[in-house]
Amino acid sequence: MMRMLHPPSKASEETDALPGSGDGLYISVIGGGRCTAPQYAVAEAVGRLIAGMGAVLVCGGLGGVMEGAARGAAEAGGRTLAILPGHDRSAANPYMDTVVTTGLGHARGTSWSALATRSSPWSGGYGTLSEIGLACKIGRPVVVLDGWRLARDEGTPGVWYADTPEGAVPPGERGARSARR
Repeated sequence: MMRMLHPPSKASEETDALPGSGDGLYISVIGGGRCTAPQYAVAEAVGRLIAGMGAVLVCGGLGGVMEGAARGAAEAGGRTLAILPGHDRSAANPYMDTVVTTGLGHARGTSWSALATRSSPWSGGYGTLSEIGLACKIGRPVVVLDGWRLARDEGTPGVWYADTPEGAVPPGERGARSARR
């Protein structure tokens, strides 16, 4: 499942910005550490789209969906940032430009939920679900591609669903608003 966290509001599209600097567009890809070959291919497509926007791809830096998205971004000339659960930088997949170790385990999801300009979760388990909740809690719009479907009597404000990578990572100011509810 992929989700986009909030639209770009005041962000520029500089790709040389550092996390937390207030500059640049950061899009997090949240998903399982294991995935099928078709899911990996979709993750690569999402990564390429993120790179094409001039955004920095932020993810957990491990395998599966995270690796696929990072690979797509890296091969398209984009920048990638890993937020790892442990203290070992070598755990990152080979497509990560910048690696941050946290020692926070699953709680590291708070880091990229707060850092990302947008988030695209998909194809994951309960860790992905918790990261969706964190993103929504801090007001980041989320676009889901192939994954969790949330339902509440009051609706799910801030959560949209997309059927394609293009719908999950819309260009420019269209942001999460272009995804289908």
